[in-house]
Amino acid sequence: MRKTLILPIRRRREEKTNYRRRLALLKSKKPRVVARVTNANVSLQLVDYNGSDKTKFAYISKKLEEAGWKHSKNSIPACYLSGLSFGLLCKKNGVSEVVFDMGLARNTPGNRYLAVLKGIVDSGLQINFSEDKFPAQDRILGKHISPEIEKSFSQAKQKILGNYGK
Repeated sequence: MRKTLILPIRRRREEKTNYRRRLALLKSKKPRVVARVTNANVSLQLVDYNGSDKTKFAYISKKLEEAGWKHSKNSIPACYLSGLSFGLLCKKNGVSEVVFDMGLARNTPGNRYLAVLKGIVDSGLQINFSEDKFPAQDRILGKHISPEIEKSFSQAKQKILGNYGK
């Protein structure tokens, strides 16, 4: 008789999915905002689970160019603006309450994922969060990068708020 080797699920073995965290998010029965920050962009998706994941709509930080943002698409200010824009898009489509899914990224205070979350919270979506982990306001405005970015940030934010009728 041959012995069979029992291997864990492939995505767990490759350290791509934490199934305990995923199950906790799915038990809430709320749509998930799935955020991923890459080397070039921020990608946001609204995902609903009914037996399998269904992406309702998505947003990528490249769209910030339409609001006049000409700087990095994955910096803290860009992450905040992407979260704000995506949150307003969710509200426009009738979504009022979500859970935030940042995958396997670490939840360190002030990181880019939490800048995305701050933008979503500021858009008015209902979401559980801890305010003490958000980046400082100076970092969200881009003061740590340059004064030029701070000016561009405020212009882009006004345009985003104007586009979604707030």
